[in-house]
Amino acid sequence: MPQERPRYQERPSRLPGAVVWTWDAPEGPPPAPRSVLPDGCMDLIWTGGRIVVAGPDTHAFEVDPENRGSCAAIRFAPGTAPLLLGVPAHELRDHRADLADLWPSPAVRRLTERIEQDPDPAGALERFALDRMAETGPPDPRTVAVAEGLRRGRSVAATAAEAGLGARQLHRRSLAAFGYGPKTLARILRLQRALALIRTGLPYAEAACAAGCTDQAHLAREMRDLAGTTLGAYFGAGDADANSETPQPSGSSTTA
Repeated sequence: MPQERPRYQERPSRLPGAVVWTWDAPEGPPPAPRSVLPDGCMDLIWTGGRIVVAGPDTHAFEVDPENRGSCAAIRFAPGTAPLLLGVPAHELRDHRADLADLWPSPAVRRLTERIEQDPDPAGALERFALDRMAETGPPDPRTVAVAEGLRRGRSVAATAAEAGLGARQLHRRSLAAFGYGPKTLARILRLQRALALIRTGLPYAEAACAAGCTDQAHLAREMRDLAGTTLGAYFGAGDADANSETPQPSGSSTTA
């Protein structure tokens, strides 16, 4: 009898731009390794009795099946998590960190108890995020405008002008809010647009042009650079089903 596929579920959060998601680990042998592609987001994950922060990725993150237990999490829109967590995004770039390494022990202990006592851990994380937003206020409107402009495929120069930011201001703000410079975020979001179009059945070449690449070869290069694989291998391996996360740590690097 074939092994049942791992169950991933997500829903829109009441927190603007966020997604609440869960992943139920299957019984028996661990699933085959899979990769999570960069998407400009950060996640707060409850797994194995720990709260883990998944920083913004600049390359595909390979999930270690041996350490992949069930998860409950909230995925924040680009630029939101650093405000709520009080940690600049670039300090967590390409990294998974325990919240206990970032926050005072009493605060982490209170949140841990709150999640443990809730029958819906993902909902508990969402309510925590909403409470934090009530304390911190929403992200800077210019940060939101930059993320939205790049998500829609606007050029970095046009996005900076629309947000009223100079090149240096934009770069500095982007490092703190997104974890990398605006050009890197634009590339990541463009790749995600292309992949979303391909999932609808659009041919690679058409998806590449619609997403903002010059041609299919350009998209193929971006896929190799950011995802470390080819379009055919990625979709053929089933990695495209869901961009779920894992608490496996990785290294950190500097990105322009």
